[in-house]
Amino acid sequence: MPSFVANLKSNQSSLDTTAARTHLREEGWCVVPDILTSEETAQVLERLWKAKEASEKQGDPTRLDFLDPNASNVRVFYLMQLDEIFLDLIQHPMAIEMVKSVLGDDFLISNFTANIARPGSKSMGLHSDMALVVPDPWKEIWALNVIWCLTDMYFENGATLYIPGSNKWEYQSQIPKDARTLLKPFTAKAGSIVIMDGRVWHTSGENISKQDRALLFGYYTAPFLRQQVNWTAKLDEATRESLSDEMKNWLGLGVNGNLGRALDLKYLDDQFPNGV
Repeated sequence: MPSFVANLKSNQSSLDTTAARTHLREEGWCVVPDILTSEETAQVLERLWKAKEASEKQGDPTRLDFLDPNASNVRVFYLMQLDEIFLDLIQHPMAIEMVKSVLGDDFLISNFTANIARPGSKSMGLHSDMALVVPDPWKEIWALNVIWCLTDMYFENGATLYIPGSNKWEYQSQIPKDARTLLKPFTAKAGSIVIMDGRVWHTSGENISKQDRALLFGYYTAPFLRQQVNWTAKLDEATRESLSDEMKNWLGLGVNGNLGRALDLKYLDDQFPNGV
């Protein structure tokens, strides 16, 4: 069966992302618009709601008490196990291009989840995605989120809120006491992706509108960081066997795992030619 991505009308293979990459490096985030058409976006959103139902039938929660203040915050975990459309999106060429521009060719897919802010939802805690998996100091970009907008994202419907310049913070002690007053919303149209440096401090916004705000969060990390999800345990055998060797590598399903992934090993003669 052809993949969803293979049939996309808007694969954006020729899109110039130079400005977006520069903004990502300097400001810690960027928006790449119109990756999905309105029809494609609607299809993904429809299948997300079906995935929510499937997740609940499997006994996986769609809300975590320690993350979300009320039941208007809906989360769907393990998306790639629930519908192949999410397997396609996590390896969308534009997403992978942007990830490689920061993390290099060798990286891991740490997690892929959905966050739906329904009317009345409240904000989770302020955090950075790097701070969740790596103690400070945070001197390098070792994590990146690709956020798929399945609806428009704006302040009133619970847009992700971020602190400008926080991608430059290296220590948790740099978080100011007035951090809440510094928060600004990401704004993007449905079908766009927002790429966010893992060092950016952010939170979910409150949805004070009458519309849902639906986002997918693809979380990619440097290859030496432990993934948030053990995909060997979560993906069933049929799904694992359907994956390409490249995708298996990105999900950390190989036998060797972390072997040599923090250092490009070479023969001694290649490292020090002519005995030097």
